Amino acid sequence: MQTDIDPRNLIGRKAFDRDGTKIGTVDEIYLDDATGAPEWAAIRTGLFSRDAFVPLEPSELVKDGTLRVPFERALIKDAPDFGVGRHLSPEQELQLYRHYGLDVAPPPPPDHDFGHRADGPGT
Repeated sequence: MQTDIDPRNLIGRKAFDRDGTKIGTVDEIYLDDATGAPEWAAIRTGLFSRDAFVPLEPSELVKDGTLRVPFERALIKDAPDFGVGRHLSPEQELQLYRHYGLDVAPPPPPDHDFGHRADGPGT
């Protein structure tokens, strides 16, 4: 998704699944703790139903101002329910990534060669 979009501008937008079926309306946006970039959207799936979390990457904001989520509506509605208005823990985010079948990159290994020359000592 475009990273230059103000997350507040996503709230209230209609959201559709990959087949063009309406999911609901964007209720809240959750930012990444480390980067501050928009990472998850909570979508109100109906008048009396709960919010479903969807990843903003690989979702896209389309020209008509709607959010297109590249997953089936049924998968979105079956996403783990953590309630809205609270912080998502790393464990909850991991559950969501797994639910959507998205890869979670492991942290990079420590750079033990930091500060050493690539061509070896004494050259």
